[in-house]
Amino acid sequence: MRPWAALLTLLAGAGALASEPSLELTPCRLAHPQGLGSVEARCGTLEVAENPSQPEERRIGLSIAVLPAISARGKADPLFLLAGGPGQGAGEAFVPILGALGGVRRDRDLVLVDQRGTGDSNRLDCDLPLETLEFDASREQIERLSRECLQALPGDPRFYTTSVAVTDLEAVRLALGYPRINLYGASYGTRVAQHYARRYPQYTRSLVLDGVVPPGLVLGPAIAIDADRALRALFERCRGEPACREHYPSLAADFAALQQRLARQPAEVSLPDPLTGEVASFKLGEGHLLMVARMSVYSDLAAAVFPLLIDQAAHHANLIPLAARARLIEAEMSGAMAMGMHNAVACSEDAPFMDTSEDALKALDDTFLGRQMVQGLQALCADWPRGLVDEDLKQPLQSPVPALLWSGEFDPVTPPAYGAVAAAGFTDAMHLSFRGQGHIQLVQRCAQSLLQRFLDAGSAQGLDVRCVDDSQPAPFMVNFNGVVP
Repeated sequence: MRPWAALLTLLAGAGALASEPSLELTPCRLAHPQGLGSVEARCGTLEVAENPSQPEERRIGLSIAVLPAISARGKADPLFLLAGGPGQGAGEAFVPILGALGGVRRDRDLVLVDQRGTGDSNRLDCDLPLETLEFDASREQIERLSRECLQALPGDPRFYTTSVAVTDLEAVRLALGYPRINLYGASYGTRVAQHYARRYPQYTRSLVLDGVVPPGLVLGPAIAIDADRALRALFERCRGEPACREHYPSLAADFAALQQRLARQPAEVSLPDPLTGEVASFKLGEGHLLMVARMSVYSDLAAAVFPLLIDQAAHHANLIPLAARARLIEAEMSGAMAMGMHNAVACSEDAPFMDTSEDALKALDDTFLGRQMVQGLQALCADWPRGLVDEDLKQPLQSPVPALLWSGEFDPVTPPAYGAVAAAGFTDAMHLSFRGQGHIQLVQRCAQSLLQRFLDAGSAQGLDVRCVDDSQPAPFMVNFNGVVP
């Protein structure tokens, strides 16, 4: 066993010490990232060692926010909320949707911990736009940007991996004095939640895994394949709905032709900036189309407008809606993730395990995204240092911890098959697939109701899941006035 692996194993047992709360929390307000309001909470900062093997050396602060249970007789086991990315802070991810957790908060504290390297927990960020890496930049550009990012970081990225992050969560649990905790993980957060349960099963009351990443999954190589499957499903669904078929009879062919056209000759488009309203010239290229296509299958609402964007560009010489959507996605993605922390995880836990043989890469050539994402990740990680990774991080998890797992039927990054793989490792589990949905289900009322009932029961056995059968995707828009009545 590597020395650092032995240390992390030792730290995993540290929770055996019971303690009274030792972290002072003070009143604060958590602001919506877009300035759309705020919510009262209690906040504090817990100092931990950046390098677990040198606890007396450099310390970093973990930003923690607790929304206390509304009931004076609340439960002792809170719900910890773990964000995705990797690279998104818990505050950034969950403050906008705290309303969806009102039922849970009635009886339980909600705990938001910005994972080290994200949010206000010594954020590891740099000017490394994710959309550029995925669609536009050459290998040389990506390697240069990655080196510049590395040099600009305010911390050592070797110590910002999942294996270290779960020891932080345990330190927070101890500092707040909770006997056991429930964990909700979204996307990459499901990896963190499962690894915490592996390390600290005695302190894990339950897991809710939304957009499931099985421990053994290498994120990256299959994204192009899964996204292509989701896009083809969108085309097929359109063909199966009379109104969509009537208005967009050649949607798949129109998309392919538009991709070829923009690859040959990017289009110059003048449009108002979606955030500032200032009119500017914008060069719309193939990469922008691919970005819009990929992000459109993340949610049923985004998918609903996608055929209209393609039709306007292909048949009405109107590229403005497509360009505006591309600019809005770029604005939303800019700063949404701490790219240094993203790289710390991806370059230690995924890139080293990718199959980059020619046969594997050929399988990507028939997808609309092609090889760019895999090759971009290779370039991104070429000079990036490998971080601390537990030797069993990628091993299948076998656990008695009760687990509720959610998948979206058309999820372009963590499809239902992944949830089924992870569910097989739990003795008390239920895996649900939401019809017509994309990535992350928490925003659905059915999911919110299930979450509350599951936490109350502490088991997936006998859970009433009939509301899942009512899940339907948003109808396609046939013009800018909306859908057919």
